[in-house]
Amino acid sequence: MNGRRATFGLASSPTLVGAITVLVAVVTVFLAYNANRGLPFVPVYQLTARVHDADALVPGRDVRIAGVRVGTVDSIDPVQEPDGTLSADLHLDLQKSLEPLPSDTTVVVRNQSTIGLKYLQLRLGESPHGFADGDIMPLTAARPQPVDLDQLFNTFDEPTRAATRRTLLEFGDALAGRGPDLNGGIGALRPLIDSLRPAMANLASPQTNFGGFFRALEATAAELGPVAEQQGDLFAGLDDTFAALDRVARPHLQETITRAAPTEQVATADLPAVNPFLSHSAALFRELQPGVDQLAEAAPDLAVAIPAGIPALRSSVRLTNQLAPTARTLLGFQGAPGVANGLDLLSQTNNVLTQPLGFIAPSQTVCNYLALLFGNVASIGRDGDGRGNWTRVVIFTPPSGPNNESSPAAAPANGPSTANHLHYNPYPNTAAPGQPRECESGNEPYAVGQTVIGNPAGKQGTHTAGQDVKAEKKNKKGGKK
Repeated sequence: MNGRRATFGLASSPTLVGAITVLVAVVTVFLAYNANRGLPFVPVYQLTARVHDADALVPGRDVRIAGVRVGTVDSIDPVQEPDGTLSADLHLDLQKSLEPLPSDTTVVVRNQSTIGLKYLQLRLGESPHGFADGDIMPLTAARPQPVDLDQLFNTFDEPTRAATRRTLLEFGDALAGRGPDLNGGIGALRPLIDSLRPAMANLASPQTNFGGFFRALEATAAELGPVAEQQGDLFAGLDDTFAALDRVARPHLQETITRAAPTEQVATADLPAVNPFLSHSAALFRELQPGVDQLAEAAPDLAVAIPAGIPALRSSVRLTNQLAPTARTLLGFQGAPGVANGLDLLSQTNNVLTQPLGFIAPSQTVCNYLALLFGNVASIGRDGDGRGNWTRVVIFTPPSGPNNESSPAAAPANGPSTANHLHYNPYPNTAAPGQPRECESGNEPYAVGQTVIGNPAGKQGTHTAGQDVKAEKKNKKGGKK
């Protein structure tokens, strides 16, 4: 009896029934609200995926694998990289059955609808290693985000739409009335398509790695991204350049293009004939190269010689007028009897004298000995006084002692006094072939207290009297000052 009254009392209480109904409704709403983010008290596999940009991706959005929902995005946090760039950390709640996710898994933010909804797509890898619960997927696992539909539509701004309308208008004018030609062109494409089949098969072959080509293009585009502004300036400059060319496009550029083909044909026919000339020119310039290399050293002398040569060339007109009769006279002389025989004898004489002259010539060209000889001989008859000329001599007293230089001796003078030593050089070096480049005669040092027979030690230099007249005059002026 009491039990029935208690049951009847619970059902008849409107307050208690209303409270239970409200509690059930709250629990239902709570479960419905959290259904997209996973049911409460259900274990999940938590990971953090770092991506370059989480634009329009909000917490609660799906995480999918091959289109199947496997979790949700719990929260999103911004992250600043060490180089200053920004990225985003996506905290994911995944199904426990996915643990561990392969370490080479990649992520990409994709569009879910045309109104801007997005979700996170996982592409499972094949690595035997995986991410533990709570790990962070590195930024290298993030793949470029596909182009959004709104970004595509935003590219068609007002200038782009105007340019597109103009382009379509121009294409329409170009194609108007050319239907038969287009049909014929399309029909002619059939052999091209047949020929393209082997080429396309090669491109589709894995050995061609055509996909790697596009990946390389993608990497190139990524490299060009930081210099996009400079690229824009480049195209702006190209626009100015082509605008300038547009002013001379007709008739100048048009005629140039029209005449280019005949010019190329003429060049194709004539250039082979020019090849020998180019070969000979190359050989000529190779032979001229040593002389050109010496021009740097000869440039100061040439700078002095050229101004001095200009008056000489102006005065050489009379000489040039005499060259023709002189050449005729030489031709007549050449034909005279005995001239050829005399030239042969002269050539033989030159051949005989070549070696002696080659040995003797340095005595003058390097040491100036012949000029000194003739100058000294000339001074014999030039110098003197009112009673006549004289020969300049130096009188000295020879040293005394055994084997001295003033009397017969059994051996070369060799002391005992420091003055009684023989110094004799019968063959001094005169810079002749095979000898050191020095002028010993007249430049030998006198070694006191030593007997020296032959060439003295060391090099005596190549300077002799009269070689540098300007330097001697300058030294004399400096001495007077």
